[in-house]
Amino acid sequence: MLPWSAKLAGRIDEQVITSELLRGNPLGDPYERPVFVYLPPGYDDEPDRRYPVVYVIQGFTGFVTAWRNRTPFRQPFPELADAVFAGGEAPPAIVVYVDAWTSYGGSQFVDSPGTGRYHSYLCDEVVPWVDARYRTLPDTGHRAIMGKSSGGFGAMITPMLRPDLFGALATHAGDSLYEFCYIAEFPAAVRHLRRYDGDIWKWWDDFSSRVAFTREEDHDLLGLLGVAACFSANEDGTVDLPFDPGTGMIRPAVWQRWLDWDPVRMIPRHAEDLRSLRGIWIDAGRRDEFNLDIGAQAVRAALRAAGVPDDVVRFELFEAGHMSIEYRYPLSLAWLCKRMA
Repeated sequence: MLPWSAKLAGRIDEQVITSELLRGNPLGDPYERPVFVYLPPGYDDEPDRRYPVVYVIQGFTGFVTAWRNRTPFRQPFPELADAVFAGGEAPPAIVVYVDAWTSYGGSQFVDSPGTGRYHSYLCDEVVPWVDARYRTLPDTGHRAIMGKSSGGFGAMITPMLRPDLFGALATHAGDSLYEFCYIAEFPAAVRHLRRYDGDIWKWWDDFSSRVAFTREEDHDLLGLLGVAACFSANEDGTVDLPFDPGTGMIRPAVWQRWLDWDPVRMIPRHAEDLRSLRGIWIDAGRRDEFNLDIGAQAVRAALRAAGVPDDVVRFELFEAGHMSIEYRYPLSLAWLCKRMA
């Protein structure tokens, strides 16, 4: 009972996927990954019925079991999602919680020689695995993806890269407009790196040898290293920072590699695919500490410029910062399910 727990009207299947694509990844991270598959009320009672699927991906430093975490006066998302279907707020759907954690805190859901093939893992292993084991509607029009922050970024880029798989998306404060969300973080990183002679690997060795997040620089430098390993790793797995750690000056060629992953800049290149989607939900808090509300506005404008019909897009800015916005997830979940129906 609340606040300690809530009985689900549906059920969650906890499974493990053995990934051949993640086997031998550069960081030596596990290639066996947990996956949670939520089955809505009635799934076991109607053996001939098939369901659309919504894939849920996590933010930076997130991992699949963290979806169970409880905070005061709030319920975890799996319970909120269950209430959407139990209350008849949306047509029933299967909800798949995907794990893409890495030793650096996240994968950004891209393929990188610095972290591993997490985009391919999601698209070429998880999706077929789910379709083979559950009664899905295995087509683009009945498959959506959603996430927050780095997960919101992954939710934006995945349908652009794989429009054959995903037909709708929801992004909550997703990483975008990188000159505002990332460059603003670089000066603090330069100052932190002074303590390590400008060498982020000296910090990483120190961070790895002690209790995490016990020094003020840990959050900033982990985010920098984690994203750099996804966006600007070399074929041998080494990682280039987008600025000179001694002077703070931007390294244009490396920074361009980051910009190539900016959803605002990707949209024109994938305009036709985006116009084919059934639904695009975009939101963010007006006080987002990483300026992702401004990024959300830029994404909305880029979609309009790309000719995506207004009736396909649901855009909203709301009163909040970057954290504690999980109450938004069931809103977008219900909307996606209605669009797929």
